[in-house]
Amino acid sequence: MMDEVTPPGELNRLTDMERIVIFGNSGSGKSSLAKALAARHGVAHLDLDTIAWERPGVRAAADESARVLLRFIETSDGWVIEGCYSGLLEVAAAHSTELVFLNPGVEACVENCEARPWEPHKYETREAQDANLRMLVEWVREYETRDDEFSLREHRRLFDAHAGPKVEYRSNVETARRAGGVEAPPRAS
Repeated sequence: MMDEVTPPGELNRLTDMERIVIFGNSGSGKSSLAKALAARHGVAHLDLDTIAWERPGVRAAADESARVLLRFIETSDGWVIEGCYSGLLEVAAAHSTELVFLNPGVEACVENCEARPWEPHKYETREAQDANLRMLVEWVREYETRDDEFSLREHRRLFDAHAGPKVEYRSNVETARRAGGVEAPPRAS
């Protein structure tokens, strides 16, 4: 049974708070930007990894993840949601005030992955995270050729179809400017 949810238009009338969806390849800078924007705007932050997985290696049911996401959206006046799951991103985008696509290129994402700090919400230890790095880098390198919900193709489709405010950042510099409070001009797609 589906939870009752408020239609997207009604949610938009309930609040003037920021509701930002950030997406892109692994290593594109989503978490760093999301944390910076959530702190700046004083809103909640949700990393979709925390609702998309039951435990490491076991994906949560898509309908349950969507229900948890909608509950988060309905109970938060403002928010920043980040991830790479196109299905969940599409749900969040319908309620957003802005869509942000981080697309700095595969090599920048690889470099970011290799330099990322320990993510305790994903890995029990830094060593466990490091042990997964080789697989992660291989997966990141497949972004432009994959044909799944995490692919460039799906992220591009989501971005192009979104009728509301949106921006694409194509470099770490542009993303860092946004994270630091200086708006970088969007680049033409």
